[in-house]
Amino acid sequence: MKYLPIDRQLFIQNREKFVRHLKNNAIAVFNSNDVMPTSADGVYPFIQQTDIFYLSGMDQEETILVIFSDAKEEKHREILFLRETSEHIRTWEGHKYTKEQASDISGIKTVYWTWEFDRVFRMLVFEAEYIYLNTNEHNRADISVQTRDRRFIDRCRAAYPLHKYERLAPIMHHLRAVKSPLEIELIQNACDITEKAFRRILAFIRPGVWEFEIEAEIVHEFMKHRSRGPSYNPIIASGADSCVLHYVKNDKQCKDGELVLMDFGAEYANYAADLTRTVPVNGKFTPRQKDVYNAVLRVQKAAISILRPGNTLEEYHKAVGQMMEKELIDLGLLKIDEVKKQSESSPLYKKYFMHGTSHYMGLDVHDYGHRFRKFEQGMVFTCEPGIYIREEGIGIRIENDILITSDMPVDLMKNIPAEVEEIEELMK
Repeated sequence: MKYLPIDRQLFIQNREKFVRHLKNNAIAVFNSNDVMPTSADGVYPFIQQTDIFYLSGMDQEETILVIFSDAKEEKHREILFLRETSEHIRTWEGHKYTKEQASDISGIKTVYWTWEFDRVFRMLVFEAEYIYLNTNEHNRADISVQTRDRRFIDRCRAAYPLHKYERLAPIMHHLRAVKSPLEIELIQNACDITEKAFRRILAFIRPGVWEFEIEAEIVHEFMKHRSRGPSYNPIIASGADSCVLHYVKNDKQCKDGELVLMDFGAEYANYAADLTRTVPVNGKFTPRQKDVYNAVLRVQKAAISILRPGNTLEEYHKAVGQMMEKELIDLGLLKIDEVKKQSESSPLYKKYFMHGTSHYMGLDVHDYGHRFRKFEQGMVFTCEPGIYIREEGIGIRIENDILITSDMPVDLMKNIPAEVEEIEELMK
């Protein structure tokens, strides 16, 4: 792996927290992601399923994790199943984990080969009353592609129809929403790599560059610092396309007088960073661009201050909407008398700020977490207000990653330039 070794205490502690949420006499199974095909004999680079990584640190295809804390034999309370290597695999694909390496990374002593899974699982499952299985229950997930977890559910139910089945997703959503100090270090590393990329492109952007050239500079800097690349598809949107929220074509030339909105973040050790900055292509904001930019920045600063324990996303987004409403009135985009008559369910500010301000962040850029759960120390959220004025071709979003603490929130991207004057100075 490109990233440096991770302290295995992270995975040991995560499993200790996990087993406290299982019913008595329960066995849980986690599968790796598939290696996804393209066409002909092509495949995409492998990216691990984040739950199995969270609990084991295993970053290899065809890995299975079994946790059975009430197993009669102690050696079977935590088991890893690994893809067995061969001379053919070594020649064509290179090194795969040895059993010893897997134990060293994960802290799990018992390791079998994946081809042994059916035999070992059958031996254990009849000791269990409950079987916990995994599905993707993220409310924005595309579940049209059948995963290894989904296929295993079908196999398991057919083979063991009389067991009681439970969902792993609620447990994982609860646990992963709160980050440990070791996880926060990894997220901070991803943020620091992202900062390096942003500073690099501030010296690169000028009229005439292409959006994909900016993207290339970003990815280059990421990979220089042990990232496998972006944690999501970068958005490099200049001109009118800065108002397109998920613009990923990145195929236009940046023109003098335009803004370029850049939403990108480095991956490090499977953990994500998520940054957005909007800068003038020629290095100097126009008065109107500056007014809109500063309005967004004021909202962001105020929004960060209320990412505090006890708040909820619902209450928080409502408060941020009221902040944005005032700024839009001051910018001449909304009228006070119309705002007074607006529907509570369809506030007028959403014409110019149509997305949420914050989402959970961690191993997935849109990480696990329930929107009605109260904020707690150790949660990490983005804070990303924006104003999008299509008729003026101005789209501005500013986004930082924020750690909730017992006191004031901590901005993990506080060193990344955001003030107008600082951006203009660095772009000279």
